[in-house]
Amino acid sequence: MTQDKVLCDIGFIGLGVMGKNLVLNLADNGFNIAAFDLSDEKVQSAIAQDELENTTGKQRVFGCSSYTELLSQLKAPHLIVLSVPAGSPVDQVCENLIGAGIQPDDIIIDTGNSLWVDTVAREEKYKSNFLLFSSAVSGGEVGARFGPSLMPSGSPYAWARVKPIWEAIAAKVDATTGKPLERTNPGEIIEEGEPCAAYIGPAGAGHYVKMVHNGIEYADMQIICEAYHVLRSGLGLSTLEIADIFEKWNSGPLDSYLMEISVEVLRQDCSDTNTPLVDLILDKAGQKGTGLWTAMSSLEVGCPAPTIAQAVYARSISSFKALRVEASTQLNGPVVTELSAEEKAQQIEQLHDAIYCAKICAYAQGFQLMKLAAKEHGWTLDFASIAKIWRAGCIIRAVFLQSITEAFERNETLENLLLDRFFIEQLNERQLNWRKSICSATMQGIPTGALSSALAYYDSVRTEVLPANLLQAQRDFFGAHTFERVDKPAGKKFHVEWSDEKRQTIQIDG
Repeated sequence: MTQDKVLCDIGFIGLGVMGKNLVLNLADNGFNIAAFDLSDEKVQSAIAQDELENTTGKQRVFGCSSYTELLSQLKAPHLIVLSVPAGSPVDQVCENLIGAGIQPDDIIIDTGNSLWVDTVAREEKYKSNFLLFSSAVSGGEVGARFGPSLMPSGSPYAWARVKPIWEAIAAKVDATTGKPLERTNPGEIIEEGEPCAAYIGPAGAGHYVKMVHNGIEYADMQIICEAYHVLRSGLGLSTLEIADIFEKWNSGPLDSYLMEISVEVLRQDCSDTNTPLVDLILDKAGQKGTGLWTAMSSLEVGCPAPTIAQAVYARSISSFKALRVEASTQLNGPVVTELSAEEKAQQIEQLHDAIYCAKICAYAQGFQLMKLAAKEHGWTLDFASIAKIWRAGCIIRAVFLQSITEAFERNETLENLLLDRFFIEQLNERQLNWRKSICSATMQGIPTGALSSALAYYDSVRTEVLPANLLQAQRDFFGAHTFERVDKPAGKKFHVEWSDEKRQTIQIDG
């Protein structure tokens, strides 16, 4: 293979799983890469894999042993992509690049899962040293290699430089159907279709949208896992039987990447025991924080996102294994009766609708959260565009996202997905089965926190009068927090002297 020295198009720092695959994706799309990692072994691994996979006869990935060498191998102005852990590692790399001589018109792209407020702070901190641009990446290892969903934000000037590169490496969807155009082989290029990369907005907006994506991902995964639990423990089905059910569901409105991989997981046996692997995996789920960040942000913004929060809580309670083992021997549950084949079939059908309705609510919560956050932070977010770039390349990619895209195209000011005519029709048709499914699971002692919280959210949204009137009266009783009245002009505040025998109501200016 030709080893001629060339000035590279892109510098790349961080060659872990995501970084290495992004480098190979960039190389497939015709870009020469100067690559650096603190581990030279990772650098050599990326070079070796590119040499094995590319058929051009020319070297496309060039290893660097220092930040100074990295800059010397790049065309000016420099464009450098970071794929390093969020937090202090990002700042450390930035400081090292400043020391190596990076220039004010150079661009550094942070592709990690940085907390959005950190991104805003970094752009301000380094604005005299270089242009910090962020681009959240979703799709995992395979997405990074063959086409991720990309959520860039920051300087519009930087986006103009980055756009052709990002659109080249992003996942693509058919413009008419919204279905992914799959790329699975090294060197394969898909030029047609809509790229799953779109400018999100100012600094921090892209990482915020990716954070919400991950919060929805938490909810979607938990919903599927609760359905598995109902089928496995409630109906006594085998992993292969559940896989067959999930595969069938995956050919309809529940068609999604997460449902697809769940089928594959459930069909995997452990080679040394000939036992379903999922039965041997300890039931303690990990988390990296983005779901928690989403739940916290929903509380800060004042946007209800109970299904996302419940998914975080479900992971948390799973970590208390010893407590659950002890409690299982002391706390009673319902006495479960054997179900007939007809009853099982009916519950399976109801569960399908429960998943679909809960999924709608989880996405509704996520999109409303982005809408309220955008208003608070002065961002202009294009929700149809966001739904479009999630149709392929990302973890929550699903046929369902085409319907969300169309909802926001019909009404770009749509307050909540539950008020779109398509989703109104879907929920009205399926909500009774949703209720029956949760009732059945409850009577079988199966926890369905995500499915149930989504139903409570749905019922709260559709309820004209909530018991918050009593709650506000309680607040006024013990804290003089005042209240408004339905029979008086909006904005007028009232307070009751509750200790007075006459319960005198006093109007408060406001």
